Amino acid sequence: MDGPLEKLSLSRAERHPEKAHRPDNPIPRKPDWIRVRAPNSPQYAETRRVMREHGLTTVCEEAACPNIGECWKSKHATFMIMGDTCTRACAFCNVATGKPGALNPHEPANIAEAVGKLGLGHVVVTSVDRDDLLDGGAGHFAEVIQALRNSAPATTIEVLTPDFMRKEGATEVVVAARPDVFNHNLETVPRLYPTIRPGARYFTSLRLLARVKEIDRTMFTKSGLMVGLGETREEILQVMDDLRAADVDFLTVGQYLQPTPKHAPLDRFWTPAEFDELASLARAKGFLMVSASPLTRSSYHAGDDFARLRAARLAQVRT
Repeated sequence: MDGPLEKLSLSRAERHPEKAHRPDNPIPRKPDWIRVRAPNSPQYAETRRVMREHGLTTVCEEAACPNIGECWKSKHATFMIMGDTCTRACAFCNVATGKPGALNPHEPANIAEAVGKLGLGHVVVTSVDRDDLLDGGAGHFAEVIQALRNSAPATTIEVLTPDFMRKEGATEVVVAARPDVFNHNLETVPRLYPTIRPGARYFTSLRLLARVKEIDRTMFTKSGLMVGLGETREEILQVMDDLRAADVDFLTVGQYLQPTPKHAPLDRFWTPAEFDELASLARAKGFLMVSASPLTRSSYHAGDDFARLRAARLAQVRT
């Protein structure tokens, strides 16, 4: 099985065979408010070394996150479990698509050891889609959570899961493992699902988030959206209403950045002022926590945001 370095060195056609036949979509020049510095800090190098030492995969690298330099400098990283190959082929995503390998039974322990070495107070665990597994990988999520609880009981845990489509009981397994935050991203508006998330269904994702709260009212739930794919302001506001109807606590909104010419074309760059407006509207709709900016991603500043989220709920209870 290819390791992280080998997988990242594959050509675009090898990483995304389902996109190879598509026409190229020009990648627009980024505006000044989106440009970031190349990662070069000693802390970045150390985080990278720990990940390699334990054979771990991060979504920071696989999804070509623009915040990797800042986050790894602060020793914040998002672990991507169950391999580096996804069974889905979302039009926006840079994670490799194909047939995944077998689960690594040592991965939960390896993640727990890496978290200890990095001294993480808050950890985010996400995964590729594993439609090939009977439970969609829910049991593996639970094993990672348990390993972290055993080795780092003071560390708070946030999971960012797939939709577990047609995986009966999978959501219940992850909730029973007691993560502090259960995140699942809607990603975009329902009208764009057939082209942007062809393997997913909007109401399946929305139902998953609602189900978490049905099982455990106290568990924090979170979801994220991208803008710049052709959605309208009104559609974004409707998604916010749908998320609030599902009692989601925390919303993130960030700018879509086109990974390669074969990925979904960028419709436009939303301005910082427009992100500020979206944040204000989301807060008015009742989200406990909102993070909306061009560079916002699901796990960006996740630890600090979790502390604010917990404080916001406490303040709400006291009023």
